[in-house]
Amino acid sequence: MNKFGLTTEEASKALSEQGNNALTQPPRETFWDKLWENFKDPIIRILILALLVNVVFVYMGHGDWIETMGIFLAIILATFVSTYSEYSNENAFQKLQEEASRIRCKVWRDGEPVELHIDDIVVGDAVILEAGDKVPVDGILLDGDVKLDQAALNGESKEAHKLIAPPDFTWGDGTIDFLDEHKLFRGSVVVEGQGIMQAVKIGDSSIYGQLTQELKDDERDSPLKLKLKGLAHHISQFGYAGGVLIALAVMLHKAYLYGDFGAYFANTPLLLSDLVQAVILGIIIIVMAVPEGLPLMIAIVSSLNMKKMLRDNVLVRKLVGIETAGSLNLLFTDKTGTITKGKLEVVRFITGDRQEYPAFDVLPAKLKAFTYQNVVLNTSAAVSDGAMVGGNMTERALSNYVGSYRMEEMLHRDKFIPFNSANKYSWAAVSGNSERYCLAKGAPEKLILQTSHYWDAEGNRQPLTEEMKKTLDDRMLELAADAIRMLALCTYESDIEGDELPADGLTLVGILGIRDEVRPEAIEAIAEVQDAGVQIVMITGDRRETAVAIAKDAGLLQRPNELVWTSAELAEMSDEQVKLELHKLRVVARALPMDKSRLVRLAQEMNLVVGMTGDGVNDSPALKKADVGFAMGSGTEVAKEAGDIVILDDNFLSIKQAILYGRTIYNSICKFIVFQLTINFSAVAINFIAPFIGIDKPLTITQILWINLVMDTLAALAFGGEPALEKYLREKPKDRSAPIVSKKMLSTITMGGVYMTFIAILFYKSSYVDHLFRNAPDHIYTYTGFFCTYIFMAVANGFNVRVSGLNLLEHIDKNKGFLNVMALIVAIQVLLTYVGGRILRTTPLNLHEWSVVVLFGLSIIVVDLMRKSVCQMLEKK
Repeated sequence: MNKFGLTTEEASKALSEQGNNALTQPPRETFWDKLWENFKDPIIRILILALLVNVVFVYMGHGDWIETMGIFLAIILATFVSTYSEYSNENAFQKLQEEASRIRCKVWRDGEPVELHIDDIVVGDAVILEAGDKVPVDGILLDGDVKLDQAALNGESKEAHKLIAPPDFTWGDGTIDFLDEHKLFRGSVVVEGQGIMQAVKIGDSSIYGQLTQELKDDERDSPLKLKLKGLAHHISQFGYAGGVLIALAVMLHKAYLYGDFGAYFANTPLLLSDLVQAVILGIIIIVMAVPEGLPLMIAIVSSLNMKKMLRDNVLVRKLVGIETAGSLNLLFTDKTGTITKGKLEVVRFITGDRQEYPAFDVLPAKLKAFTYQNVVLNTSAAVSDGAMVGGNMTERALSNYVGSYRMEEMLHRDKFIPFNSANKYSWAAVSGNSERYCLAKGAPEKLILQTSHYWDAEGNRQPLTEEMKKTLDDRMLELAADAIRMLALCTYESDIEGDELPADGLTLVGILGIRDEVRPEAIEAIAEVQDAGVQIVMITGDRRETAVAIAKDAGLLQRPNELVWTSAELAEMSDEQVKLELHKLRVVARALPMDKSRLVRLAQEMNLVVGMTGDGVNDSPALKKADVGFAMGSGTEVAKEAGDIVILDDNFLSIKQAILYGRTIYNSICKFIVFQLTINFSAVAINFIAPFIGIDKPLTITQILWINLVMDTLAALAFGGEPALEKYLREKPKDRSAPIVSKKMLSTITMGGVYMTFIAILFYKSSYVDHLFRNAPDHIYTYTGFFCTYIFMAVANGFNVRVSGLNLLEHIDKNKGFLNVMALIVAIQVLLTYVGGRILRTTPLNLHEWSVVVLFGLSIIVVDLMRKSVCQMLEKK
């Protein structure tokens, strides 16, 4: 009968009184939940209102069912495309999480080891732990000796050594202390040793569980959603005002044509008929003022970019994540695995006479042999065919260092004393080839004191003087400043009595410099993200000196006024002090989970758009609270659940790509808005001015429907395929509260809209233009010419707004769909002149008339190129 564990009866009682180890899952959105949420989009709401008004008019016999169906389809397509994209990516994400539900643990029940699902553990259970196991609950060590990787909880890469708790040990008041040598926490990983732990805190009561519960906070609106709300408000005002004014203008024009205002308003049947027509036109203008293709365009461009991002190892769980990534002002990032490689590597070998070797392959033969023996024989990890299997992070680094090297005749290990925190070394007695000696491996500050000689490059033992030891110490201090850890390798040529190495007489083989290297691609990506105007702050559990060294190598610390804070220093500062200095912050060392959440909260209070990267449970609350959370693919399930975007390859370069795609989406949306609002502005202006200058129906209702419906939808497809250009990373982040329509966009819309309105007046009021077309009593050729010119100008203006420079075909090879869509619009327009007839007020044109239409249509390109040239000159000045 084992002395640990519960009986079946005790386990049942614990289950009924304190529950099991299952975590309360955050509520999951169904497809219909996501669809309903997308119906709350401000532009969609305006479209729904327009749809209801149209339905009423269709019911009364005065509306147009084609327009009504068009608006309905625009709403359905926009909401379903975005919902399906999010939902399908969410399903892909859930597949990443399936491993969490397969975790099984060994516990003692009724004196026998049994295997249970992680959720079935109860308080008091004795859980068996072995190397490689994840700790399933919070508890204390009852038996054994283990080393844990707690990086998922505290961000600290150094293993935590856990010892058996004394009989009178109590859990305490709930203060989080990951360094407590007797406490084990859920989510950490056993890297060495074995033991038995008692479950004290389970499920939601564990630190892991408490952090998951913080993921239920309400999310604030994304920057794009805020901007679209403002745009919807202004469009509504513009549309309603335009609709009312046009309806009034039409009525006044009708009264003017009647000749007698009093008689006109007394003629009730005629007045009501004209009023209905004026109101219908006003409603159409209101509907036209709304860019109903915008939600569809956002859905299309987001969906297309989500697929591209997945190829770049970026899984987007929420569309809002991509949009927000493009607006980031401040990014808090983890160090291990994101900026650094997340694994230790031996980066140099130093001999007793200060010779340094960059790699194992270039070591002299004797030093190479001793190093290999120390790695594979002086270790607690398993060894198979001369290669190490398993082991902790340091031992794996040593195994990678020696690589495929093997000795022809392997020595035999006669005795092994594992590493302990008191001696800070391990040693092994080996024999073979008529030789017998000892191998030692451990902390240089300990072992060098016990050395008297060193092995030189020729394999001879040479005296190691005190001056040489001092020189080695100085060099190790220099390396420590670069976040390099040292490990000394020694030999001893005699037998050793007992378990401790002699105080003198060791021979130094060499000192290994070990480091978690900065990813080369991360250095480049960090520089590009900083150039994009995004402030990057590295948050790590490492000590200050290590954090500073890594930050310098990564390019985060470059100027004297940039700040490095520790968690203790941050805790002493008030919120206002933090806000004042936050813009200079680059590194937070020895960070705690609450530090991350606090920094995110304070940055958001400053109206900044905040991103957070992380992989551990400790990162989850901040990932959830941030405007966009980047969870690492190798991280915990809780962290991935909290994130908006999952970086599958744990690479900072992928974060840069997410920011780039976010900015691409934002720029594509802005291009579409300029294209669409230019058309809407000119259509409203033309119909408003027309009655005052004697023009009756410059654009008929059916023509407006074609312009509004087909141009909206097709243009959404055209601009949705715009490529991700590196130049977007050189733009400044957009202010969270700034309107989506910038001054430059407004000038483009105004110039284009005014010019298109001017061309309309020319066609209807200029006898010169009228004479360019064949004569007809109803001016049908001129009217057809204007309708085609208007569409051609809109198409040509699409090329204008696609690029900010003078080269209209820049990067067109990366969005060939744009050419196809614009060509399709032109083809449909030409076709409509032959089949539109009375419905669209069109008639076929001859070659001369088509040449006039094309010239007038392309003229908007000349006008906009002049505008761009003037703007560029003003910017240079």
